[in-house]
Amino acid sequence: MARFDPVAGLRPFLATMPEYVSLEDPYEIAQRYGVDPKDVIKLDGNENPFGPAPRAIEALRNLDYHAEWYGDDNQVALRGAIAGRIHAAPEAIVAGAGSDDLLNQIFGMYIGEGDSIVIASPTFGMYAYDSGLHGARVIDVPLRDDWTFDEDGMVEAARGAKAVFVPSPNNPTGTLFPERLADRLLDTGALIVVDEAYIDFAAAASLAQRAAGEHGLIVLRTLSKWGALAGLRIGYAVMHPQMADLWRRAKQPYNVNAAAEAAAIASMADAAVLDERAAILVSERERVTRELAQLEWITPVPSHANFVLMKLARGDGRTLRDALRQRGIFTRYFDTPRLRDHLRISIGRPEDNDRVLTAIREIGEELAHG
Repeated sequence: MARFDPVAGLRPFLATMPEYVSLEDPYEIAQRYGVDPKDVIKLDGNENPFGPAPRAIEALRNLDYHAEWYGDDNQVALRGAIAGRIHAAPEAIVAGAGSDDLLNQIFGMYIGEGDSIVIASPTFGMYAYDSGLHGARVIDVPLRDDWTFDEDGMVEAARGAKAVFVPSPNNPTGTLFPERLADRLLDTGALIVVDEAYIDFAAAASLAQRAAGEHGLIVLRTLSKWGALAGLRIGYAVMHPQMADLWRRAKQPYNVNAAAEAAAIASMADAAVLDERAAILVSERERVTRELAQLEWITPVPSHANFVLMKLARGDGRTLRDALRQRGIFTRYFDTPRLRDHLRISIGRPEDNDRVLTAIREIGEELAHG
């Protein structure tokens, strides 16, 4: 008998699923461009340049948790710490190994082969990726030319769809999702998932408290950005307690590791420090936006996140990305039709941003005379 064929044995829709474009290894990039890794300014992943909170670092250094024991699958201490931060009941919270883990659970519980989801591109690539992984169909209602939502188009698309996925602020544009649109979308009967990975950098109210008391709305949060714990993979979802109870039964057991749990609880205790750092990044975002806007060949998109998307009138996104890489500055280029003349830069520390702005001005002069 012939042995199992891993290609022929795939579920049919998996053969053509889209590939998620992840970040390149910074050490490999540095080697390729002849840059000393110590001199790299990494601004391609919207990570927090200040690193974890002091209490989180201390918790990791003094981790007294028995690694040979399983952790608390019910996440009692973790959910309690998160509840104090967002002012919602612990019963409305479920934690996971980053927002990606939580997104996959949404698909696993509610969205399957033949179902439809609604997105508004350009947006976070995991929504389409998970859709392909589970055999669902993506209905894309693209953002308008000014990067605002096509509200009527999204409501129409949501009728008959299983779920709508929107980040607020949106990645990569930094656009906020208006609550009035959430009201309209909830009335369609679709599940509305608002991904608030960057909400701590926005002068806008979170929908987390609302999600904790209302069916049909899930808010996702992560400690990758505000908490600077991207490498530990820790996030949480806020929803009605009835739904959260179902989630805790259906999630993978022990899906949060001991180190991530300890760092997350400590981060909540050190929230004041993390909020101060977020305020610095917001101030720097506004400064970087103003200075970029003074360059005649760059149009920055107003952002409510810890990054800025900029449209280029000289060269293209790939050209600028590669020129910056030669100077040890790593940024994010999106090889899609609407974004090929754009580049996204995460906001760094003030001294890093000074170096970035100087480099961009120099490259602009080279492009103008090249």
